[in-house]
Amino acid sequence: MIKFRKKKYVEIDSYSLAHHAWKRFKKNRLAMFSLYFIVLCVLVAILGYTITPDSTPNANNQVLELSVKPPGFKVQMLLNRENENIEQEGFFSKMLYGQQGFYHDIPIYHFGFQGPNIVVEGYTGSTPNNGPIVKYNMADILYSLDFNKHLVNDSVNKSTTFYTFGSDKPLTRTYKDMSEEITTKNIITKTYLLGTDQEGRDLLSRLMIGIRVSLAVGFISVLIAFSIGIFMGATAGFYRGKWDEFVMWLINVVWSLPTLLLVIAITLALGKGFWQVFIAVGLTMWVDVARIVRGQVMSIREENFIEAGNAMGFSDFRIIFKHILPNIMGAIIVVAADNFASAILIEAGLSFLGIGAQPPIASWGAMINTNRGYIITDSAYLAFLPGICIMFMVLAFFLLGNGLRDALDSKTSANQLIGA
Repeated sequence: MIKFRKKKYVEIDSYSLAHHAWKRFKKNRLAMFSLYFIVLCVLVAILGYTITPDSTPNANNQVLELSVKPPGFKVQMLLNRENENIEQEGFFSKMLYGQQGFYHDIPIYHFGFQGPNIVVEGYTGSTPNNGPIVKYNMADILYSLDFNKHLVNDSVNKSTTFYTFGSDKPLTRTYKDMSEEITTKNIITKTYLLGTDQEGRDLLSRLMIGIRVSLAVGFISVLIAFSIGIFMGATAGFYRGKWDEFVMWLINVVWSLPTLLLVIAITLALGKGFWQVFIAVGLTMWVDVARIVRGQVMSIREENFIEAGNAMGFSDFRIIFKHILPNIMGAIIVVAADNFASAILIEAGLSFLGIGAQPPIASWGAMINTNRGYIITDSAYLAFLPGICIMFMVLAFFLLGNGLRDALDSKTSANQLIGA
């Protein structure tokens, strides 16, 4: 009897290296959590003022009576209509730049109505409150009035005749109608989930807008650094010779200078401001990119497919940007993640020193500097919360970089591809 032995076949996985890299990356829980956290931060930064409790530009609505209130603080507010013509911004304009407030927030402890006026007791936070008693005309609370045209109060008919902003026709409303509308629409209870800072601004809104500042600085700085670093490193590694010597000399010179001091010098030369930080950080981070790209290009330029490209008459530009750079993108992506975290730290340091983003821009570093005096008080969270935000953001990018480095390891991915 003849027995046939079953042949064993080695299964060849047909998926690409990128697919295997993604599978390896998903197994790294810390890296995946960091990715989700960064995506969430990006969404918050993009939506911006459309989701912040304070949607005014730079989340800078100051209510000085509410200075340094604890998390979860609630207060009754009287919304007093601003006496100017404020236009309603569109969705995208509000998302990017915010919406100027239509009302002036007046914290109150108690209110009542007296003729054409609403009488309020201002909030003080003391026990008992003992706030100032102030009268406001109800028409002034509800409408943007042109003060060149006087209010006419009719105590007999219990009504007020007045002109609204930009209108030539008088409007008459009874005291009862106006008091009901004010009670319904203009008296609100406002909650500050993370409390307020020393200027009475909503701390949560400031922290959320600070995400946009940090990510913007990181993204644009890395973009500038990579534009310079990839060009310098790729051309130096490909052409070698005197150009390579000059690039390495320039890298060593820039590298010999302390990064923070160099950034400070560039910032002072360009001037203080938000956009100057982008340029200053980008011009100091390109050396790391150039060094790594140069080494990677030097190791690949001697490969057979590069020699084949030269034999076929491909231009140097095509060989560098279509054949060499795609093969070293793994290393470039890892460096980008690490540089992103470094850029956030540098921006926070510059803002803390007062030469980065200028007030009232909501920068985490500037918030730490402004509130550092509260560290030894019960309100230490004012400085700790932006510091914790910086720590989590930087840690997320470092963990993401480490996860990408492990996932893009070419030897492991190649072994998985052949089923080893």
